Amino acid sequence: MRESLLKIRESAVGEAARAADGRELENLRVKYLGRKGELTAILKQMGGLSESERPVIGQLANEVREAVSDAIDAAGKKLSNEAKLLKLAAETLDITLPGTPLARGHKHPLTIVLDEVVDLFLGMGFNVAEGPEAELTYYCFDALNTGEHHPARDWQDTFYFSDDVILRTQTSSVQIRVMEQNKPPIRIISPGRVYRKDEVDGTHSPLFHQVEGLVVDRGITFSDLKGTLETMIKGIYGPDAVIRFRPHHFPYTEPSAEVDLQCFNCHGSGCGLCKHEGWIELLGSGMVHPQVLRNCGIDPEVYSGFAFGVGLERLCMGRFDIRDMRMLFENDTRFLRQFS
Repeated sequence: MRESLLKIRESAVGEAARAADGRELENLRVKYLGRKGELTAILKQMGGLSESERPVIGQLANEVREAVSDAIDAAGKKLSNEAKLLKLAAETLDITLPGTPLARGHKHPLTIVLDEVVDLFLGMGFNVAEGPEAELTYYCFDALNTGEHHPARDWQDTFYFSDDVILRTQTSSVQIRVMEQNKPPIRIISPGRVYRKDEVDGTHSPLFHQVEGLVVDRGITFSDLKGTLETMIKGIYGPDAVIRFRPHHFPYTEPSAEVDLQCFNCHGSGCGLCKHEGWIELLGSGMVHPQVLRNCGIDPEVYSGFAFGVGLERLCMGRFDIRDMRMLFENDTRFLRQFS
């Protein structure tokens, strides 16, 4: 019986090492270790052994069972690893080959200039405020001291949803909301989309973007406004940029002024870009009207402030020497690729 057990071990281990696949290994397991296997058949004969032989043969039988089982398991792992290596070899990707190129995005020119403006004002201690684009006429007109019969309120100039709800014509409405909800000191800019019934041409669009600014505090003067705007304009156009202030009228500021930028093409001598005036109109500004402060619950005897509003498209066109506003909205990749 001892010789039979040793022969089973030798035969099973050898066959396991030569097995070609998992099916052969499973057949070997059944052949030697199954309920009707060779090892089981020998163990059934142990009843005919003497008491002294049984422990010896029993121990040897366990060793043989363990050796056969280990050999089959080891062969199974080897076959599994070989199969994985073959699969990896068949699915190998040559990473040295060039891949499919992906188009790389970049900022739109309007976003480039807006980010520059926001960075400049954050550096001066301003915060960024936002508000709804569908706005009440109170915030766009009434609170801004714009009377009922002002031309800006005409249905031919403004997009109305109803008698008191419009698409905002300026982001000054955000300034009113901020002054209503906050006590001075206030230092904000309010960038965003605005809407007016303008015909589309090289310098007009029914949708465009504004950046408005507001400062309210004790002792604010026109010189603070002038210094702030000079810092912004020189930050966008460079230290050689020259501006001038012209008296103007806005219902929500007093005194009011238009700000012009000296033509960057002719430097003031006159050319087609500036319509031979030497200057390009850039933005409107002024000291916040006392009535506007009162409308927001701020005492004009204690506080004063300044405000301004500039078209982002106008800033962008000057920044990149763009002659037609429509190019900023047409999504022509030949044009936009210049700003990558």
